Amino acid sequence: MAVRNVERELESLSALRHVEAGETRTQAIRRALHDRVNVIAAKAAALTAEFELKILVPELCATFERLLTDPLKTDPQCWGKDAVGKALKDLGHDDSAIFLKGVHHVQLEPVWGGQEDTAANVRSTCALALLQCTDLTREDKLWHVMPLLTERSPSLRKDAAAALESLEGREAALLLRIKARMGDEDATVTGQVLESLLRVERDAAVPFVIEFLRSLQPEVREEAALALGASRLATAVAALKNAFGDRHRLLDSEILCRALSISRNEEAIDFLLEVLRTGRLNDAQAALDALTLYRDSMEVRSKIGQAVANRTEAEIKREFKRAFEPR
Repeated sequence: MAVRNVERELESLSALRHVEAGETRTQAIRRALHDRVNVIAAKAAALTAEFELKILVPELCATFERLLTDPLKTDPQCWGKDAVGKALKDLGHDDSAIFLKGVHHVQLEPVWGGQEDTAANVRSTCALALLQCTDLTREDKLWHVMPLLTERSPSLRKDAAAALESLEGREAALLLRIKARMGDEDATVTGQVLESLLRVERDAAVPFVIEFLRSLQPEVREEAALALGASRLATAVAALKNAFGDRHRLLDSEILCRALSISRNEEAIDFLLEVLRTGRLNDAQAALDALTLYRDSMEVRSKIGQAVANRTEAEIKREFKRAFEPR
């Protein structure tokens, strides 16, 4: 029996990008979707989405079903199922049947010292795809997204927060608040949770997020400040300005200035300019660094130059020249 050159077959599939759209290209991808080698089926699924071949949606669904059968043999590492799920999602498939199978799939594979679940990405992909399904109620979608909050992978827990954000409403806000209160071993997950909560509840979430500025964990304090800044809410900017003026604040000037800067709020920019103009040296340096976000704005750049001219410290002038003056 001849040995297959899988790498060459994958290259041949990639070469279909240079083939004129039509039946020849579609048939080649259709055949590849039914291939017994999961990486080839995965490549075909990705190309199906890239070429927007909605005509192949039935084949994608059949491939997903096939790869669920004896999955350790048909689809090790879940590469095929994950690619097919993403393709169906990207093609706007709105029938939940396939995604509901994927969202509950667990695939334990042998690894050194035990077993590992390789289906986490499949569950995430399918849970997020359920959001676009028209045959499910909003409550159904909440129930299927909720388990992602406790997935092992931090990126999947962030996906869960983003999914809850897209579902909006009091129930989603409640789940986000509970997750924030419970905390996470990865501070960036808490940051995403707080950011999503601010998008769902807007001003009503600001007092809740402010509490995290006093967290015992420095990383959580930083994530909370950046979430407030990213929200671009006037109330959030006011909270950051108040935190900056707190004599007993726990946050570094650098983080607070960066949070104010990313808000792109006029009051925040004016505040940073004032800190640059009259603040203590370390605060002024932090403000100048944060204001580099606006180096392409002639108006703001001019105001920064005027504020720097008010300083006598050589390091401030040197940093301004390095960051803002053309080379």
